[in-house]
Amino acid sequence: MLAGIITGSGTYALRGLSAAGAVLVRTPYGEVSLTEGRLHGVDVVHVSRHGSGHERLSNLVNHRANIWALRERGADCVVALTACGAVDPDLELGSLVIFDDLHFISNRLADGSLCTYFDQVGDPGRGHWVLHGGPYSAQLVAALTRAALDAGIAFQAGGTYGHVDGPRFNTPSEIAQLSACGVCAVSQTGGPETVLSGELELPFALVGFITDYANDVFPGQPTPITTLFELVARSAEVFAELLGAALPLIAAADGTLAAAGSVVRFARADPER
Repeated sequence: MLAGIITGSGTYALRGLSAAGAVLVRTPYGEVSLTEGRLHGVDVVHVSRHGSGHERLSNLVNHRANIWALRERGADCVVALTACGAVDPDLELGSLVIFDDLHFISNRLADGSLCTYFDQVGDPGRGHWVLHGGPYSAQLVAALTRAALDAGIAFQAGGTYGHVDGPRFNTPSEIAQLSACGVCAVSQTGGPETVLSGELELPFALVGFITDYANDVFPGQPTPITTLFELVARSAEVFAELLGAALPLIAAADGTLAAAGSVVRFARADPER
């Protein structure tokens, strides 16, 4: 199998990747630079959503091109990793959340357009992504949960991810609103990745690393910026440990992985898509 991996702030390359090679993929939505190789005995294809040196802020990430490119290269599933701000005060800094739900009510990309691949009249693959529960692959979530336990990593099993628009951080009232909706942690990239993977029927999972507490989660006690950046740097090591334990489990589940929900289409999809 081939596992797709998306990394974000603090992780711009995969530690331990062997036989690594760079690939430039041309998609209908733009070019994407990927890295392919083997990690812990599993073939992987990796995209750094922000690029080397964090050259792209969240509002400049080309989500449609990234997910399309992973599918184009033959990824059987996608695991996305993201640095997060905690909305739930019970979450510990430096811990993980393996999400099982999504709050992305705007369903829009950074340029204001709707977050979808179905944007052409008469598109033969057009349809609705219908969810019968959470938006993440149950099998991938289970594998990641088992891996975190095996690796002894502090984590929360389950929780609602909140997608927020960047590049600015959020106001206290915005965070309070998200908290009232049950969101436990937020970042600025996971919403589109979740939805677009769903439309392409790619099994997808999202894991967050808590780097700070969101605005006024603890009134008058903001997380120091130095702490935030220290934890962003530490996230690379923790994510590497998680992948080390998770990838063999994911590979062992090959053939049983399923995307969340189903895409109800109005016409037979073009076999080339």
